Amino acid sequence: MQRVQFVSAKEAIALIQNNDIVTTGGFIGTAVPEELMVVLKERYFASQSPQNLTIIFAAGQGDGKERGINHLAQEGLVKRMVAGHWGLTPKMGKLAMDNKIEAYNFPQGVIAQAMRALGAGMPGILARTGIGTYIDPRNAGGKVNSKTTEDLVKLITIDNEEFLWFTLPKPTFALLRGTCADKHGNISMKHEALTTEMLAQAIATRNNGGTIVVQVEEVLEDTYINPHDVVIPGSFVDYVVQSSDKSMHMQTFGTQFNEAFVMEEPQDMASDSVDALPLDERKIIARRSALTLDKHKVMLNYGIGMPEGIPQVLREEGLIDAFIPTVEPGIVGGTPAGGLDFGASVYPWAIIDQPYMFDFYDGGGLDHAFLGLAQCDQFGNINVSRFGPKFAGCGGFINITQNAKEVVFCGTFTAGGLKIAVDNGKLNILEEGKHKKFVQHVEQITFSGKEAVKAKKPVTYITERAVFMLNEQGFMLTEIAPGVDLQRDILDQMEFVPLISENLREMDARIFVEQVMNLSF
Repeated sequence: MQRVQFVSAKEAIALIQNNDIVTTGGFIGTAVPEELMVVLKERYFASQSPQNLTIIFAAGQGDGKERGINHLAQEGLVKRMVAGHWGLTPKMGKLAMDNKIEAYNFPQGVIAQAMRALGAGMPGILARTGIGTYIDPRNAGGKVNSKTTEDLVKLITIDNEEFLWFTLPKPTFALLRGTCADKHGNISMKHEALTTEMLAQAIATRNNGGTIVVQVEEVLEDTYINPHDVVIPGSFVDYVVQSSDKSMHMQTFGTQFNEAFVMEEPQDMASDSVDALPLDERKIIARRSALTLDKHKVMLNYGIGMPEGIPQVLREEGLIDAFIPTVEPGIVGGTPAGGLDFGASVYPWAIIDQPYMFDFYDGGGLDHAFLGLAQCDQFGNINVSRFGPKFAGCGGFINITQNAKEVVFCGTFTAGGLKIAVDNGKLNILEEGKHKKFVQHVEQITFSGKEAVKAKKPVTYITERAVFMLNEQGFMLTEIAPGVDLQRDILDQMEFVPLISENLREMDARIFVEQVMNLSF
């Protein structure tokens, strides 16, 4: 008996009712059901319905401008949003910052895992992730604004250990995406660069009496999908919508389709050379970061932005195969992509569901994590989530930094117009950045230095001109670049005076020359 119905996007979106709790799938632009979001926006413009929706998603879904969740940023359409990352949804972020909607920001992994827990009939999820940060109810409890009053996070103690108890609203509607659907409504994701938590969302919505709609690019009329290739069984799907336009079903928001995102690396391409990075601040930071690696600690995570240079340096050095990169939405192996392709990898070894990747992270599986350094204070706290009226959120940052065995924060020493040059192995600051990144107190704690010290976690802070370490003594300067002046270029550009190591030394001279470093581990 055929239960799944094949309908148009308009017919599917017409089923959403006022006050529905809608969970959406995807990561940045990968596997985002763009057409369903566009049609939902159009319906609201035409009829002012539905109203007062709650939107739940784990990762950022947007391009930083118009696409993805930005379509739904309409006052009246949305009442509340629970999300892992807000930075790519500036229109929805503005509604939150203007106190127009209730807004929560929880760690990406927590939301993905909580969605799986909801499907299993659990009322919430227990996690250590977020202790000591703004997620902790002793701080903001993940609330973004004053309009948001309901407590969805509680602090509890089990056997003298602190945990956070997270609850999510139960979804009544799911807007998901796949590649193909067969006649039974079985969904494959063979062209999707990620599977994210699509299956968990479908089960959570089904088991809470909701409706599941899946956008696909192709409906198979005469064949069936191999059971091993089914990501969402048709028995978990109510409606299938075939996308009407390729622009509404891009593989990522940066790429229409790249076969390398979903296939293994051909043997004859495994050793392809790449163009060397220019010797600028990005390469200096990437090189110094690579020096922290250990051949016995191979499981890595590279964050978006500055850390993206590290695998490029490793490839230049012929060491790209010495370590196994992972990306939080579910990638193991390959070369992580950047920009609007971030989340995907070129020639990945495996693509797994996002909740399982965060199980691996939260359990301590990551040996080494490299994340951005946006703002740092005298206690070693890091803020990457909120800057004045701009709210980006945490994404997977808290899961990764709190649970990795070793953490390296990578970023320029100052921001806003910094210009440097390397001459004869020495670093010259040609123009200082306008904004200091090392401040007395961060605006928001996304990474807790106090908790890291308590856990005896090795933490390193790497810039183009200085390296700091966090230990029981405090936040300590350990290295400076050749050519820089300690007082003028470092201490005068900080709002606090760090501890200075008795063994303060120059950064490795190999970092500041054009030729390869001849790294070995």
